Amino acid sequence: MRRANILTDFTWSRLLVKVAIVIATVTVIVWVMPDDSRTYFRVEQGRPWRHSDLTAPFDFPIYKSDKTIKKERDSLMRQYEPYYSLDKETEGKQVRRFVADFSKGIPGMPDDYISIIANRLRRIYQRGVMNTTDYNKLRADTSKMVRVVNGKNAASIRVINIYSEKGAYEELFLDEMLSQHRQALQKCNLNDYITPNLIFDQTRSEASLTDLMNSVPLASGVAQKGQKIIGRGDIVDENAYRIIESLKMENERRNSNSGKIGLVTMGETIYVALLVLCFTIYLSLFRKDYFEKTRSIAMLYSLIVIFVMFTALLVGNSIGHVYILPYAIVPIFVRVFMDSRTAFFTHFTMILICACMLQFPFDFIVVQTLAGLAAIYSLRELQYRSQLFKTAIIVTIVSMAMHVAYEMMRVPTLADVDTGTLNYIIVNGTLLLFAYPMLYLVEKMFGFTSDITLIELSNTNNDLLRRMSEVAPGTFQHSIQVGNLAAAIANKIGAKSQLVRTGALYHDIGKITSPIYFTENQSAINPHENMSYIDSAQIIIGHVTDGLKLAEKYNLPTVIREFISTHHGQGKAKYFYVKYKNEHPDDYVDDLLFTYPGPNPFTREQAILMMADTVEAASRSLPDYTEKSIRDLVNRLVDGQLADGYFRECPITFRDIAYAKTVLIDKLKTIYHTRVSYPKETQSKNA
Repeated sequence: MRRANILTDFTWSRLLVKVAIVIATVTVIVWVMPDDSRTYFRVEQGRPWRHSDLTAPFDFPIYKSDKTIKKERDSLMRQYEPYYSLDKETEGKQVRRFVADFSKGIPGMPDDYISIIANRLRRIYQRGVMNTTDYNKLRADTSKMVRVVNGKNAASIRVINIYSEKGAYEELFLDEMLSQHRQALQKCNLNDYITPNLIFDQTRSEASLTDLMNSVPLASGVAQKGQKIIGRGDIVDENAYRIIESLKMENERRNSNSGKIGLVTMGETIYVALLVLCFTIYLSLFRKDYFEKTRSIAMLYSLIVIFVMFTALLVGNSIGHVYILPYAIVPIFVRVFMDSRTAFFTHFTMILICACMLQFPFDFIVVQTLAGLAAIYSLRELQYRSQLFKTAIIVTIVSMAMHVAYEMMRVPTLADVDTGTLNYIIVNGTLLLFAYPMLYLVEKMFGFTSDITLIELSNTNNDLLRRMSEVAPGTFQHSIQVGNLAAAIANKIGAKSQLVRTGALYHDIGKITSPIYFTENQSAINPHENMSYIDSAQIIIGHVTDGLKLAEKYNLPTVIREFISTHHGQGKAKYFYVKYKNEHPDDYVDDLLFTYPGPNPFTREQAILMMADTVEAASRSLPDYTEKSIRDLVNRLVDGQLADGYFRECPITFRDIAYAKTVLIDKLKTIYHTRVSYPKETQSKNA
């Protein structure tokens, strides 16, 4: 009862993890979607409209272009009058200071010139003195006016009627009476008594400028709901372009005001949730082996989320074309680590989610779906680096061909075909080449093993395999033969041949620690003759645990370690077990002393290896190699394993087992075929 509760709790915990992954996937996708996924217009002025007829979905203003608005505002700037406040105290202060400084008179000049100069200073201040820098900026336009605020009144005055500091100083010397005494006046430093009395009023000026700019209308008309904006194949002229851009701006404005809360967000959530749910149901119904592994669904949903995020980034920020993204990497990864059908469903789900962020998604779905299919078909098994290069070329060619074909169906002439997108597709194909180095990253992150890694592990120059060939040559040859037999069976029943071949090479590596105790490595000496049956059985069984220790030391993938632990399952070291029972018929026999730790095989590949290993080892003890003896041996051993229940926990069928026996019989007949005796040459009597 307690065990049942533990299993139930474990099942519920795994289910909750999967539910959490699905909810997190939907949440992240909806969150990263642009504020307005519907504003991704691909339109070029002077080019044909490549989509269906576009009509106004609601009333909206037709906004002017930035260039037009700037031109109109620049024209209005001529009417702009900056505000300057008149400082009344400056005049009296500076005149009094001048009179006080020269109260004893000016050397070389009559005394009455003090009042004359003071009078001239009052005239200058009454016209107004402005900062020289501001004056020079305004003086460039001779018709420029400024608004001078004097108390509660504001009057428009031409800039040319106002003095700058420098101009006021020069004005004093232009006076007829004062010009006669220029040298004497220059010693007086009259510029010290000239200071601006017109002060720039920033607050009033900015308010005036804002009002003036706001007087320029941003729109030049209104598009009525239902109004046809442009038809399919029509040339996008300036007017149509402005209306389409206005529709985009109005969409953005409306969605920014709503903050993505409401109907749009609800629709996106339902859309994404349904797609993710359908994908999850597919996995739970047809790919239970993937669905039950957290690492598998984590990889699948992570790939979907990552590419949706990249798409949202490009669309939301308008920093690039979505065709640059190598979406075909997703089916490549899934095909390498899983299977073709799951690769297609993952790719198609991702494409449908990304498409909802685009204004015209149909062509995107068509091109990217076909690109994904091309990647899957061209990459049935990834065994060589060159395959990814070929896949990238095939995907690029197929994508370009589909894009051109789709364009040709929508444009009036061949010259109107959009060739600019082809450049993005070429970049896309180039980025696909990064799939190879990224495979290693995906393997490490999610714990998968690719065929390329298996091929690298199958290299007999690897340290561990080379050591086995030197220390235990018989075991090494046995492993190679088992690998050949197992791979042949896998090819026959549609299992993973490269995986089982690699597993076969490493399944007996534990024998390296004590090779002499195993028959295939013995020559004349058998150390078991001087040992008890229990001790001998323990040494034989120990090659499994020793193999797992070596696998951990050499960092072999988990999938290879599983072949080491399952190739004997929970079977017995029968030779020593039967010997012990025969010699001790009345004694209690502890079966665990003769039993391998297991577990039993739980994949088809592990079951194949168990059959091939057992049959290959036993075939060496046949007294003669006839078709009948080989057939009887294979049937007896495999049927015995089936009867003992070794295959109850793996998804292998009776049909697979029947094919496996047929392959084993045919291969062993070929290996142990009887050679024809060569005749001896007879000597001639005349020789």
